[in-house]
Amino acid sequence: MRLSVNFENTQGTEPGKGPVQVGWFLNQRKAGIVYFPPERVRSADMNKTHAKSASRCPAVINMESRYFMVRCPFDLNLAFVRDKDGKPALRNLNGDMSGIRANKLREKLHITAEHEWRYPGVPTIQLELPYVFIADEPVYMSQVAPFLHYAKVPLPGTIFGGRFPINVWPRPLMWAFEWADIEKPLKVNRGDPLFYCTFEVAPADRSVVVSEVEVTEELTDYMDLISGAVNYVNQTFSLFEAAEARRPAKLVQPIKRTRQD
Repeated sequence: MRLSVNFENTQGTEPGKGPVQVGWFLNQRKAGIVYFPPERVRSADMNKTHAKSASRCPAVINMESRYFMVRCPFDLNLAFVRDKDGKPALRNLNGDMSGIRANKLREKLHITAEHEWRYPGVPTIQLELPYVFIADEPVYMSQVAPFLHYAKVPLPGTIFGGRFPINVWPRPLMWAFEWADIEKPLKVNRGDPLFYCTFEVAPADRSVVVSEVEVTEELTDYMDLISGAVNYVNQTFSLFEAAEARRPAKLVQPIKRTRQD
């Protein structure tokens, strides 16, 4: 499968004009091949046989163009359980047939402490992901559920994301899930839509280009500066001004690929 997330050339455009360049990269390269590139949500190719097809509607196309999908990197088939001491735990229902080793799944998937759940009796689990999005001008990113994709088996709860400025606070994403019906398994297959990202820019009618970027020394240093801040303060948004003051002016350097890539 060949995926392309480069749609326009933003080189040489003035700040505040032309398409907004949003970069993405993986902050962990090990086994990075299992992670799908973000891809623009598009239904324009679904039905071209009729001029009045919804997939041809300009309003539909305009909305979809603002969402980028991230797919699930490996199979999840989980049951919520409690151990002998009553502590929340997860059981991999795929057992020995699981495509992901148990120790690797434990590294990536966690249940948050029960006293941190938003609702009593509704567990929150978090899947760690290496995706980082970044921009060199003010851009707010929101992480939302993949509401445009139909799931034959609905999830037994809801995912919740967040909204933050990726130009000053680029950070690895997590997939957070609130398990409302703990009697039902949580199943997401590799390649299924996991979540969407959408980007707020100014002016609002500017288009967005998403492309993979080089992980430069400056970018690594800046990520180190802000990483883990949530472990030390409750309101990381209060640190945005300080982070912006120490941010290099240019961090987004798209990777140049050949046709064979």
